Amino acid sequence: MKKVAFAVLCACASYNVYACEPDYSDVTLTVSTQNGPFIASALKTAADVWESETCGKVTIVEFPFSELFPKFFTGMSTGSADFDVIGYIPAWLPDFADYLSEMPAPMQLGEDWDDLHPVYRERLMKWDGKVKSATMDGDMHMLNYRGDLFEDADNKAEFQKQYGYALEAPLTWDAYYDIAEFFHRPDEGLYGTAEAYKRGGQQFWYFFSHAASYVNNPDNPGSMFFDPDTMDAQINNPGWVKALEDYKRGLDFNPPGALNHGSGDVRPLYAGGKVAMNIDWADSGVLGANPEESTIVGNVRTAILPGSTSIWNYKNSEWDNFDEPVASPFLAFGGWQLAVPANSKQAEAAWSYIATVTSPEVSGKAVVTANTGVNPYRLSHYDNVDSWLSIFTEEEAASYLAAQRGSLDSPNVALDLRLPGFFAYTEVLEIELSRALAGEAEPKEALDAIAEEWDKLTDEFGRDKQLSAYRSSMGLPAL
Repeated sequence: MKKVAFAVLCACASYNVYACEPDYSDVTLTVSTQNGPFIASALKTAADVWESETCGKVTIVEFPFSELFPKFFTGMSTGSADFDVIGYIPAWLPDFADYLSEMPAPMQLGEDWDDLHPVYRERLMKWDGKVKSATMDGDMHMLNYRGDLFEDADNKAEFQKQYGYALEAPLTWDAYYDIAEFFHRPDEGLYGTAEAYKRGGQQFWYFFSHAASYVNNPDNPGSMFFDPDTMDAQINNPGWVKALEDYKRGLDFNPPGALNHGSGDVRPLYAGGKVAMNIDWADSGVLGANPEESTIVGNVRTAILPGSTSIWNYKNSEWDNFDEPVASPFLAFGGWQLAVPANSKQAEAAWSYIATVTSPEVSGKAVVTANTGVNPYRLSHYDNVDSWLSIFTEEEAASYLAAQRGSLDSPNVALDLRLPGFFAYTEVLEIELSRALAGEAEPKEALDAIAEEWDKLTDEFGRDKQLSAYRSSMGLPAL
């Protein structure tokens, strides 16, 4: 009996040596992010893979999105080692950077590193020239629309008759509203479009997506949010006013209760066939292709956000006019990122776990799985069409991937706001934006109030410091 037991013991030991590579059998990582299923479910799936390979353990701790920033910042700034890995958004990197470890040099080399789209790799993962985070999700706003409605011969003929041009994915916001008006048929249970308007429901990113088309002037890079020479707020200029008027106009073509709809609400409205279009991250496309949750399977279509033929020029205080619509796809949110706090006692294992989460193999499965919240960010995600055919038709996959890759590759792509004190700036923004949407303030009045408060915040944080950070985040050289 002893010989048999010894043989079994040896077999197990031999197996464990092979399985635990690297060996983190004495490590338990604490990983924290927002409440699932979005993002948290992807981290759990990756944890199963990492545990099987390394014999380590992963505990996922979830919090409401609104609690993440204060919990993470307080924990890191006071020195408490609460988490080994944090899942957060790029806008917070300027506040977090001093408290984060740098990505190990070996992870910044090789095929997996080169496979990351340059916008994420070179712009959103770095701060002050150091790689402080790893993208695990690629985010931008896009237009989703229904192929069965847009490609219907009767709809095409009637739209042409009413508006004088062809029914197709809109290249401008004016066309977007024409189409929303055309398909807005409440008596039939169909509404023109869906966007998020709820305070705390990622509302301001939707507003930014409208604004990019009117203020992200290709001749004045980095001037969307602030004057890149003085750090004076630009959010109340005529381009922003036009954007808020447009954004508010969309309420006329949304389903009832739109002021209470967050981003999580616009997805099932699209997948459930309640709307002809929506503005959202790439999650809507995957949900729309899921036969268990969608009534529009086979009809998912995706396009780059509408643009404009007129863009405000803050330098000469005039509208610049263009012969063709200029697309300014907005990288709303920028995608979830993972980082390792500098006070983690398990930094090596933590970065190993992050490498597993973001690997082409694990992330490649996450991007085609509904409700993970993980959208493409690797070149292989866009190029591996076969994996997308597991959920999409060829036509769906083609439009879905082209819209995302086209947005990232656009010469006038608009980067999201990243600035120390982001939380304070956006809190002011949401208060006034909600007042304007509810009709309690005129758009210009609300934006003037935001600009005044933003300038005060900039002075409180230190104008020179904020200007330096803003120029860096927008890819501009130091003054």
